[in-house]
Amino acid sequence: MLKAVILIGGPQKGTRFRPLSFEVPKPLFPVAGVPMLQHHIEACAKVPNMKEILLIGFYQPNEELNRFLLNAQQEFKISIRYLQEYAALGTGGGIYHFRDQIVSGSPEAFYVLNADVCSAFPLAEMLSFQKEHGEPNSCVILGTTANRKQSMNYGCIVENETTNEVLHYVEKPSTFVSDIINCGIYLFTPEIFQHIGAVFQKNQQDMLLEEPTNGWHRAEAIRLEQDIFTALAGQGKLYVYKTLSFWSQIKSAGSAIYASRLYLNQYHTTHPERLDSDKEGGPKISGNVYIHPTANIDPTAMLGPNVSIGTGVTIGAGVRVRESVILHGATLQDHCCVLNSIVGWDSTIGKWARVEGTPSDPNPNDPFAKIDSETLFREGKLTPSITILGCNVTIPSEVIILNSIVLPHKDLNRSFKNQIIL
Repeated sequence: MLKAVILIGGPQKGTRFRPLSFEVPKPLFPVAGVPMLQHHIEACAKVPNMKEILLIGFYQPNEELNRFLLNAQQEFKISIRYLQEYAALGTGGGIYHFRDQIVSGSPEAFYVLNADVCSAFPLAEMLSFQKEHGEPNSCVILGTTANRKQSMNYGCIVENETTNEVLHYVEKPSTFVSDIINCGIYLFTPEIFQHIGAVFQKNQQDMLLEEPTNGWHRAEAIRLEQDIFTALAGQGKLYVYKTLSFWSQIKSAGSAIYASRLYLNQYHTTHPERLDSDKEGGPKISGNVYIHPTANIDPTAMLGPNVSIGTGVTIGAGVRVRESVILHGATLQDHCCVLNSIVGWDSTIGKWARVEGTPSDPNPNDPFAKIDSETLFREGKLTPSITILGCNVTIPSEVIILNSIVLPHKDLNRSFKNQIIL
């Protein structure tokens, strides 16, 4: 029997995703037409003998999350529960706090997946790899190859090239350590809780030597990467399974468009029914495009590549959309143009208006390049990136918005470039 745990974080973890995370918890933001979390759940549900999926985070339970869980349980025919942390406990502290729930039913192993990654999720392959490598209670990290410079932005893994044992692990090193990076997807056996428990005991002892300030919370705040993997490396207990399939982080709103492209491309093999194509009386489709059945699109519109159209969207005559996500209820009026942008819920783009951003894709000439999680500002200026319209934004006719972020509920009356519009 197997279980899976998905770490969904909490509100303050989604700051780079604003203004989109104002309206919906980041894990429920639609990527390639479905909530980000659904890709994880679908992958877990496909693993043979998977009995339960647990979500751990510190979002307050809300109607949107409850509705998503209910729908997912019905669709995937598997138990899915949300366990709310009392505070942010870190990647190790959360699973340790709820260890009784995880080991209930005596699973032989369980997966841990970070919610903010996009992947082909080779979970069955990780399980086969674990059974073939090391001792029965060994842990497996999913790894991939990054280029030399970008690897330092991730957890770096030095492996034994013959056995794939992790010999050394460093989280975000200041100098080059290895081009194999941690993908934030793990396979553990219940024995991992002994190792996390040892760190918890040490933290408690350290607390006794300091001033008592919310010591229990601080003792339970444990990071798998720095506190556990670093200690387990080189002991024959930690292995890396390297994937050649796609993988990317989803830290910023700009990275959601790139993740959408990766998932839309995967739909050719996993969900061809989600991809639209040219049909008589329908819009012109170029490349991979997802259109929700409730969207109303004029046949003279041209969509794609890498476009996702949400529920109840209206797209007028002659509209051009490329490399963009159009969210629920948005209206794109005749002959407007939307490129490299996310158009927020119930927003309106007027006739002949142009909304355009700068793509933040990895270097296409480097097969190991990853997307850069750019900071919002660089040298006092807004970093050129995709354009984001928050919910209920109105762009009037013939206005141009370039490389800008527009906060929710704004009615603009002129063009903007490289601005945050408050």
